Amino acid sequence: MYSQGVKAGPFVYVSGTTGIDVATGQLAGPTIGDQVRQSLTNCEAVLHAAGATLDDVVEVGVLLTDPEDFAGMNEEYGRWFPQDPPTRYAAKLGAVIPGVLVSIRMTAFLG
Repeated sequence: MYSQGVKAGPFVYVSGTTGIDVATGQLAGPTIGDQVRQSLTNCEAVLHAAGATLDDVVEVGVLLTDPEDFAGMNEEYGRWFPQDPPTRYAAKLGAVIPGVLVSIRMTAFLG
């Protein structure tokens, strides 16, 4: 069983989301920028379904298949959170999923 997100009181927890385009079921592209952009788009859709926005996000977790992709991830991520970004951690993705370069999870606070 898998939940894309759960709303618990004033919090919205968004599960680890990859760069799969939900319209096609395929990865958004082969680059870290492509996949981060799509992953954040997917996270944003889950937030909106729960009545939240990216402005409500207080924590982001980023899991990278290859830690060498950090700079490319950070470049795209900065476009989404240009000011007062939420706390963030980055770590190596343990699961091996063919073609997947990143998985992003979020916590939002509606307070």
